[in-house]
This record gives sequence, C-alpha cells and structure tokens, in this order.
Amino acid sequence: MIHATKGIVLRSIPYGDSSIISSVYTELFGLQQYLVKGIRTASKKSFGKSACFQPGAIIELSVYHNELKQLQYVREVHWSYLYNSVLTEVVKNTVALFMMELLQHSLQQPESNPPLFYLVENSLQELDKAGEQATANFPLFFAVHLASFLGFQFQGNFSEQTPFVDLQEGIFVPHKPDHPYFLEEQAAAVTAKLIQLNNFTQLAEISLNRYQKRALMENYMQFYALHIADFGTLRSLPVLKEILQ
Repeated sequence: MIHATKGIVLRSIPYGDSSIISSVYTELFGLQQYLVKGIRTASKKSFGKSACFQPGAIIELSVYHNELKQLQYVREVHWSYLYNSVLTEVVKNTVALFMMELLQHSLQQPESNPPLFYLVENSLQELDKAGEQATANFPLFFAVHLASFLGFQFQGNFSEQTPFVDLQEGIFVPHKPDHPYFLEEQAAAVTAKLIQLNNFTQLAEISLNRYQKRALMENYMQFYALHIADFGTLRSLPVLKEILQ
C-alpha cells in the first residue's frame, strides 16, 4: 500500500551499483529502512534526487509500506524543507550529523512518535537559522530535550538545595551521589537553563567555553548510555568537540 509521509534522513549507504538503503525517521511510521532504487544513476528521473538522502534532509516521501517487512521501498521523494546553511556550512553540518547519529543510537523501536518527529524537524530548521553562538550550544540543547521525548528526562530543579544532577537517576539532588555519574554545580546550572529554554534564540545567551561544552557533552552521552541499552559511541562526537569553539 502506498503512503505519503514526511521523513528525516539519518543515514544512507550504497546498495548495489545504483541504489541506496536509507534510514529515515518518518512522521507516519517512525524509524524505517528504505531501498531507493536507481538513485545513483545519471538519469532524468533520478537527477538531483540523491541529495534528498543526505543526513539531516527533511523530505516528503511516497512509500510502499508493509508492516511485515523490515525493508520498505520509496516510490517518490522531494524536499520538504530547503536548507540555507545546514548542508553547506561545516559547523552546522557537523551539528546536524551529530543530531542524526544521536537519534539513530537512541531509537529502539520503529513505532511512530509524531511529537518526537516534530522536535527533530523543528530543531533542524532552527539550526538552519541559528547564529554562531546558538549553533555552538545546539548539540547540548538537542541532547537534553531529546531525552525528554525518549522517556528519561531530567527531573526536579536546580537550586541551592539541589545543586547536583544524579545521571543514573536523572534527577537534581542535594549531595554528590556515591557513584561517578553526576554533574556538579556549574554543569547542573547550565543543564537547568537548557531544560527551561523555550526559544531557540536564547541559546546564544548561554556562555560556555569549548572545554565546558566538551565536558557537558561527554556527561550527556554518559547519561544516554546509562538509560539506553547498547547505546554505543558516536563517531561524530570527536569531530563535533574539535570544531565547536
């Protein structure tokens, strides 16, 4: 049966001489694997379509979907949102690649989750419009807010009485836990600010040096690893930490 759905491309790999297999997070079906036939040939039908399957691309799909199969088929594709900078600027593209890899490592089941889809879609579109300082803080913002849609968001609030974050429990606490997985006062305070942000432009108001960003990102990835079985390591993370100032 043919369905129309929006999708966000997480990853694409060559298949055979002219096709690809693409991991796409869709609005209608959640995470799906699609075989896209003939997309790598120089034909009128496929001209320009391969660009639609770059990581981070937001696309409109017409697909054949069979719930009994793990590999689905794409009938037609075109852009849903045309980026101004995400696919061409090195820093923004690296941030987008990190976001897509984090999502891929975090999704355990293929089921539909429209609110999560809209979070990712909106985040990519806001990244496209973000200034330099907001872009530098974007990976931290996305990591914090993605967790809340995956079911293990941070609980409680930062205060003088609760100045630490227990990463195992995902909660602000009054004292350092008896294990090494926690955030101290400054990192906990920044995390609270990221949680409370309701406007992407406010990201530019959070002032962090590159070492603070690196440390926070490492702690957030530990947070994910503590709550997602077989989370693994992200190949994009070392590159991200190098380019973000």
